[in-house]
Amino acid sequence: MQITAGIPLDDLNKIPKAVAAVEAAGYDGITTQENRQDPFLPLAVAAVNSNRIQLATGIAISFARSPMVFANLSWDLQRASRGRFVLGLGTQVKGHNERRFSVPWTPPAPRMRECVQAIRAIFQCWSCDDALNFEGEHYRFTLMPPNFKPDPLDCPPPPITIAAVGPAMMKVAGQECDGVRLHPFCTRAYLENVAMPRLSDAMASRGRARDNFEITGGGFVATGATDEAVAKAFEWIRMRVGFYGSTRAYWPVFEQHGLRELGEKLNHMSKTNQWAQMTAEVSDDVVRLFAAVGRFDELTQAVTDRFGGLVDSISVGTPVDEPGGLPPGLIQDLQKVVSPFQGWTPTAKQISAS
Repeated sequence: MQITAGIPLDDLNKIPKAVAAVEAAGYDGITTQENRQDPFLPLAVAAVNSNRIQLATGIAISFARSPMVFANLSWDLQRASRGRFVLGLGTQVKGHNERRFSVPWTPPAPRMRECVQAIRAIFQCWSCDDALNFEGEHYRFTLMPPNFKPDPLDCPPPPITIAAVGPAMMKVAGQECDGVRLHPFCTRAYLENVAMPRLSDAMASRGRARDNFEITGGGFVATGATDEAVAKAFEWIRMRVGFYGSTRAYWPVFEQHGLRELGEKLNHMSKTNQWAQMTAEVSDDVVRLFAAVGRFDELTQAVTDRFGGLVDSISVGTPVDEPGGLPPGLIQDLQKVVSPFQGWTPTAKQISAS
């Protein structure tokens, strides 16, 4: 299993030290998010201040940028990191697209499919001297003069992964992408009974192999050196479960456990501004459905029970001068947890029929 960490994104000057700590601790990679800061700039700094770890956006907002912009950023980061960059995309919701990014909203799964296909077409043009001729409903790319074409890479183009919650986006992930980034509001039962069958069907429809497809996330981790540290992380997860559980789109996860009524109650409380009271509605047993829970000495078994055999990569803590950073020996133990992923398929072009 791949074990990744976050890094501080509020100040680019902090990144060299943080990345050095991540590598020294033995983590497999770092991910960045598009919340308050841009997700690509920190990885540019990390790329030239690291030697081994994978660098991934987890995620960048897909419709706020052109696929050409994603292709250029990814190409440059892949070169700078010498083949260690992974492009992770996600759609965000309608309100953020229209009101925070001022971009039009259309059904997200078809548009995401086209976005991924367009990036791959651009990669193919740059890798193999093919003409650029991509025309779809949302994107059209038919011009690539030599002056605007970057030099070829000495490694394959970056893998592309997407965030997926519903069945349509999981189908896109399984058919078009190199991996999927699952929402943390997920239980093992939901993974086994819903997410994995959908992804497997999508991959099978294109003759794709599970061992070349990486599944990231799909749950929380509550850990620490002491019971008190675990309890603090546990309460934070309780709050997140209450927050996410109030959203209708996530109720299929609750329904796997006969908890739809809890979702309905949380939804009502959110509409009546009872945010502070929502957390108390989430029992300890419900929190444990969503998380691997245990002290450092208990964590390997907890992760095995919660994620083993299904998920290939999880994020666990940060080692950057913070209490609670994972001991290097524990990271090595977690990396031994069995997962199906064996590595990316090193091709510039994916099968991409709609």
